[in-house]
Amino acid sequence: MKISTKGRYALRLMLDLAANSQHEYTPVKEISLRQDISDKYLEQIIGRLSKAGLVQSARGAQGGYKLTKAPSECTVGEILRVLEGDLAPVACAASVHPTLCPRLDDCVTTEVWRRIGEAINNVVDNITLADLLKWQEEKCCCK
Repeated sequence: MKISTKGRYALRLMLDLAANSQHEYTPVKEISLRQDISDKYLEQIIGRLSKAGLVQSARGAQGGYKLTKAPSECTVGEILRVLEGDLAPVACAASVHPTLCPRLDDCVTTEVWRRIGEAINNVVDNITLADLLKWQEEKCCCK
């Protein structure tokens, strides 16, 4: 399984909002400059995050975006699923609408795919933006 550029950038965008705008709105241009990502590309991503209820927007001079909940309440998994969909390694192991395979009843490998999917979900659902903020601070302070 590979995470797309949109998924990776969504995580960076959300981490940037968690670090820089917990109580105020941040314009996309500022995030774009800090993250070195095109503001047009960020607009596409933030639109999906907004539609999913992970960020809220405000227009005007003090406008921009901010998180809808505390960084400790927002997991990497929920962010990635907005952009990537189900994180299962193969279609037959998807948690929502698994693709039914004619070999499903006899296929032993489905157990491998199921376990990989569980491991992925366990990791991304147990890491929050607050964890990433802490790791970022530790990494930046050690340089």
